[in-house]
Amino acid sequence: MNVLICDKVPKDAIEKMRAAGLQVDDRAGIAADELKSVVGGYEAIVVRSATKVTAEVIAAGQALKLIVRGGVGVDNIDVKAAESRGVAVKNTPAASTESVAELAIGLMFALSRKIAQADASMKAAKWEKKAFEGVEVGGKTLGVIGIGRIGLATARKAHLLGVKKVLAHDPWVPTAPADFVTMTDLDSLLRESDILTLHIPFDKAKGATLGAREFGLMKPGVLLVNCARGGVVDEGALLEALNAGKVGGAAVDVWAKEPTENHALAKHPAVVALPHVGASTKEGQGRVGGEVADIVIAFFR
Repeated sequence: MNVLICDKVPKDAIEKMRAAGLQVDDRAGIAADELKSVVGGYEAIVVRSATKVTAEVIAAGQALKLIVRGGVGVDNIDVKAAESRGVAVKNTPAASTESVAELAIGLMFALSRKIAQADASMKAAKWEKKAFEGVEVGGKTLGVIGIGRIGLATARKAHLLGVKKVLAHDPWVPTAPADFVTMTDLDSLLRESDILTLHIPFDKAKGATLGAREFGLMKPGVLLVNCARGGVVDEGALLEALNAGKVGGAAVDVWAKEPTENHALAKHPAVVALPHVGASTKEGQGRVGGEVADIVIAFFR
C-alpha cells in the first residue's frame, strides 16, 4: 500500500509504517497543485493542519481509501466528499491534549502578568516596572467554551492552580464532566468569566462563536485565550474590543488565515500572538506520530 505524507510527521512514525510493509513517501510541504497531480497513486494520505484535502484532491485520489489527520479536528478535510467516495477519515484526538492545555494555561499567566510585553520592554533596554502591574489567575472565574478532552484538561489544571470557579459551555456535553465544573449557557458564561478559553472546532456554517454581540456581554478587562481554531473568534470584533478596552488582553495561537495577514491584531500591544504552536511539543508530536502510524497500519491490516 502506498502512503503519502503531506505535512511533517516524526521520522520514527514513518519508519514504523515502512517496517510494517507500507510504501511511504515523505513529501511534507507538498504544494496544493502538486498534491492533486500525484494523489492518484496513493491509497492513504497523512496530513496535519497545513494541507487542505479538498473535494478536488479527493476526486483526484482514484485509489484513495484513507485520510489521516495528525491532530484533533478534521476541518481541513472535506469529510462529506470523502464519505461520498467511501474514503475513511481518521484523526488523533487525544495525542495533543496535554500540550495544548499546558499552552492555554501558560497564556493565561502571560496575559495576567503581561510577561511578553515586559520582556519586549526589557529587550528594548527599558525599565518600566510600573507599567506592568498584573492580576492573579487564582481566585478568578474561568470560562471554558468547549469542555471536551482539551477543555477539560485545561479546566483541571486551572482548578488545581486555584481559580475560584470553572464555568463551561458545550452543547455536546449535557452534564458536568468533573465536580469542579459548572455547566451553563454561553451568555451567562460570558457575563461572569474573568478569563475565557476556547476549545471548540470551527463550524463554517455557523461562523464565529465570539463576535461583536458576545464581546458586548463580557466583563470589562476580560482576558481571552484562543488555542482552538481560527475563525471561532471574529478577529475584527476582537480588535475593536481590545481597542475599546473591553478585552484587557488576548492570546491568539490560531488564526482565520494561516499564516495570518492580520498584522493589526498580531501587533496589538495587548495581544500575545503565536503561530499555531499548541501541539508543538516533543512529547505531543511523538504521540501524534505514533497514533498516525498505528491508524494507518491497523487500517491496511
